[in-house]
Amino acid sequence: MDSLNRMAVELVDEALDFADELNVAAYELDSGATVIDFGVEADGGLEAGLLLAEIQTAGLATLQTRMDGVAGAPTPFVELTTDHPGTALLGSQKAGWELDLEGFAGLGSGPARALVGEEREFAAIDYYDEFDLTVLCVESATLPDDDVVAHVADRANVNEGAVFLPTTALGSTAGSVTAAARAAELAVFRLFELGYDPGNVASVAGSAPVAPVSYDETEAMGRTNDALAYGGEVHLTVATDEPDLFEQLPSSAADEHGRPFAEVFADAGYDFYEVDESVFAPAAVTVDVRDGATYSFGETREDLLAESFDYE
Repeated sequence: MDSLNRMAVELVDEALDFADELNVAAYELDSGATVIDFGVEADGGLEAGLLLAEIQTAGLATLQTRMDGVAGAPTPFVELTTDHPGTALLGSQKAGWELDLEGFAGLGSGPARALVGEEREFAAIDYYDEFDLTVLCVESATLPDDDVVAHVADRANVNEGAVFLPTTALGSTAGSVTAAARAAELAVFRLFELGYDPGNVASVAGSAPVAPVSYDETEAMGRTNDALAYGGEVHLTVATDEPDLFEQLPSSAADEHGRPFAEVFADAGYDFYEVDESVFAPAAVTVDVRDGATYSFGETREDLLAESFDYE
């Protein structure tokens, strides 16, 4: 497979070429690195969010929006499909890089993670990238500075001027879109955590509603997680049959199921690492075993979505 970072850089170039049309803004820092604001100070939008989600998956997934309803209210949904679930979702899209620097906090996703390759997923998918440019998509309420660039460049072993940082706040339209695009990734990662070989996942399709924007990052976190846990739907095509694992995929398998994420998060002291990992799962999952059985687990909960989204 070609370099994930090379493919992502091509999409970053598209964002730079059409920055005005996408309502995003690009900045070159003193280090020579490039920050692209998709939704911190820039407005961004649905199309910007779709492109950012495509960058996060290094171009190995197809993304689109569709109109559907939540409790009778017309609502945009994001759909993602990929025939490369291991590399696209675990090796790139997953927000596995915690940025905890003095004066800056954020989460990093995208193919820069594959240049570091320290997370367990990379051994499981047997993929490590090598490229002289890199893309780390940053979720943060503030734009990254040269200290962040230095950290990323050092860990990814590239020059600081070779770093591209597309950035959005979760409390933005692009943030809501990219969160909704994670339904498939949550299912594949949940399978991996349960011990299933991600190499046996042949393809995956997922969808989830785009949560209404809140500039309060805590409220945005609650809404976007509820969008997945109570509105996310995923179809997986797999090679081997392990029904005892498959039934643990949907969010209904979690003890906290039925509670808004905002309550769960508050009870955990607003610490992600204190939240049971089974909470981070789509609402409904179908698993199609090639030349075998097809299973369906879980269900969507429009009542809980309407409450979380504050639909009136």
